[in-house]
Amino acid sequence: MPVTPLARALDTALDRSVVPGFSKIGYAVRRRLPTWPADPAIGALAGRHVAVTGATSGLGTATARQLSDLGAHVHLVVRNPDKAVDIAAQLRGPSTTWTCDIGDLDSVRKCAATILAEGPPLDGLVHNAGAMPPERTESPQGHELSMSIHVLGPVLLTELLRPALTGRDARVVLVTSGGMYTQPLPVDDPDYTSGEYSGKTAYARSKRTQVELLPVLTTRWAADGISVYAMHPGWAATPGVSDSLPAFDKVMGPVLRNVDTGADTTTWLVASQPRPRGGGLWMDRRERPTSFLGRTKPTSDERRRMWEWTAAALDLTA
Repeated sequence: MPVTPLARALDTALDRSVVPGFSKIGYAVRRRLPTWPADPAIGALAGRHVAVTGATSGLGTATARQLSDLGAHVHLVVRNPDKAVDIAAQLRGPSTTWTCDIGDLDSVRKCAATILAEGPPLDGLVHNAGAMPPERTESPQGHELSMSIHVLGPVLLTELLRPALTGRDARVVLVTSGGMYTQPLPVDDPDYTSGEYSGKTAYARSKRTQVELLPVLTTRWAADGISVYAMHPGWAATPGVSDSLPAFDKVMGPVLRNVDTGADTTTWLVASQPRPRGGGLWMDRRERPTSFLGRTKPTSDERRRMWEWTAAALDLTA
């Protein structure tokens, strides 16, 4: 076989086999294939402004650092601004800290208003903030917390910041999870009010929702010149994984990716030229399938209903 088709076949095989593909092995192999895209140019983000939510630990901190290394002015959107002080000190370039609890829609509205009033136009927005509550917890607005943090908050923040993102070749990245492959779209119970609650299931459901709303969000934001992506970092060793999934962390620890490897594709999507095609799920700098199992693949009607629920929860025009 020619080199490129063979490399793509190997990449796909890693993807389907999950364990090597999602681990540090998959990243190491793919980076050596001839199909691996070029790194962003030195200074690719010089003079640009990119906001990162959940920037005080794990993948968020790594993303902020990588964007700063490429010249970006990084905007740290965090729940606890005191924790951002040390992160800002680590960055090579300038940064600004904004206070926002992504799971609280009132806090999101307040933060967005402040950024629009006081901040510069934005070239990128990375939705990295995440949580896996062990017990069912509601946001101040009464929504299941995982769904509020991973779906409602990010969609609302992007909607409100559209005036700052419009016309700037802007890119929005939703950091998702491989766990979403295990769950169908929770269209009949978005707030997880029925059945025995599982934090892992709630997390995976909300991440599935992120991915399945991509077609709607792509169409909705295209007129503003905004491209939107979901990015799966693979299995990375982060404080969130060790705290929420200690057994998984213990068993898979030797092959987990480090945070810089996990954040690599997010940075690449924000910084690479030409702009990658929006609307898809990406891992290791390549667009990936959104479902491996038929039972997890939603219909267009289910996507529509999920968006209608989201729009109603946020008081948006569906």
